Amino acid sequence: MTTPAPHTKAVDAPEVAAYWAERRRYLNRIRMIPETRQRFWREVAIYLLRRVLWSFGFFPVFLAFWIPFVMASFNPVVMASDLIPLLEDFVNSNPEVQATTISSLLIAWASIGFFFLVFDFVLTPFKSPYEYEADVYMKSWEQLNHDQLPDKV
Repeated sequence: MTTPAPHTKAVDAPEVAAYWAERRRYLNRIRMIPETRQRFWREVAIYLLRRVLWSFGFFPVFLAFWIPFVMASFNPVVMASDLIPLLEDFVNSNPEVQATTISSLLIAWASIGFFFLVFDFVLTPFKSPYEYEADVYMKSWEQLNHDQLPDKV
């Protein structure tokens, strides 16, 4: 049987329930405000656009240039002299080989993009403006009801 530390105060369930009930009431109230709803959808769109641009725009392009640059020992002249024969071979090849090469590059680009997109969603979750508003409101609510609440809510 474990005993609580002497400096901690037991949290009463009704006080915690009052906190979460007030938070739920406030969230339900602000979800009805059209400006907050508009801001929520705008922030969802910005969040998704930012994640997609990072995952499909920056990371695959960065890797496509960084890996050859590293392999060329950070010497752009060596990198160019290695890549020019590959580009000449591509231009001089028949259309089927060009189509296969382009589709392979697109598959590689999409797979790298989806890989980074999944981890980007995990590492940077969406922060709802509703939750932010509720956090601000609940901090002021805690200060107003400080004498009725436990130390850690």
